[in-house]
Amino acid sequence: MRAAVVTSFDSPPRYADFPVPEAAEGHVLVDVLAAGLHPRVRSGADGTHYTSAGRLPLVPGVDGVGRLPDGRLVYFVADDDVPGTMAERALVDPRRSVPLPDDADPVTVAAAMNPAMSSWVALRRRVSFRAGQSVLILGATGNAGRTAVQIARLLGADRIVAAGRDPRRLALLDGLGATDVVPLGGDPDEEADRLGGAAADVDVVIDYTWGTPTERAIPALLTRRSDRSAPLDWIQIGSTAGADITLPSFVLRAANLRIMGSGQGSLTAAGIVAELPSLVEQLCAGALTVDALPVPLAEVATAWNAPTAPGRRVVFTPNA
Repeated sequence: MRAAVVTSFDSPPRYADFPVPEAAEGHVLVDVLAAGLHPRVRSGADGTHYTSAGRLPLVPGVDGVGRLPDGRLVYFVADDDVPGTMAERALVDPRRSVPLPDDADPVTVAAAMNPAMSSWVALRRRVSFRAGQSVLILGATGNAGRTAVQIARLLGADRIVAAGRDPRRLALLDGLGATDVVPLGGDPDEEADRLGGAAADVDVVIDYTWGTPTERAIPALLTRRSDRSAPLDWIQIGSTAGADITLPSFVLRAANLRIMGSGQGSLTAAGIVAELPSLVEQLCAGALTVDALPVPLAEVATAWNAPTAPGRRVVFTPNA
């Protein structure tokens, strides 16, 4: 079969032949219709993701839309120990798949599910989020952050504070449900005042940045909370601004801060998959805005690092 194949962690995948994976017990072989190019896929392809085993060659891709041998359409999440989804065919464990309506658009589903599930699963599995609570989305101008604004709205958030560096993308978030937008960057004291003024009393933070923005945001919020004993659940999902932070010890004593992660390991695969049918339902009902760019998989080498419009997600179509 033809696939995107990574032979060096320093180079984009190339379109090449790759052996068809053998369907072991408990798996079925599907025809892949669409596979999204997510940040998680990029980090796996360059060997920097925390789950990377460092083995080459590999086929990138962590999820996709495929057609089963009986003709049914499914969204699926690939096992860690099988070739990835950016190939003409892929192995699917039916327990890690979700049926799709016959009229579902494979490209839209492949573009939206991975970024959407990060906040959907975090708010439904990592904390007991309730309608009427408030959320700060740190890193709201990325694809996952943009989708998180919509997810928070769908789940009934009373206030949604969206913070990010890209002013063009921030300006679009009002129309997606953000009640406040906060630009990040510039003078640290001014940034702290902006964040504290808008988000000091939120109930949950969805953090896609980590690094310097998080180092600044934690004390900015906690030192300005009207009730420091009120719980603040800080859910770390991404690290676009850095892998590490320096956390002053006083903030853990002076406020009720609860830091946790949401991802592979902090949640079981079964727990994640259990949340996907309801997310698929929302997506197929048109409740989420998606900007997908379908690209034939044969063009993977040039499309991998090509610039795209703000908010757009590349989706490779192996069998287009």
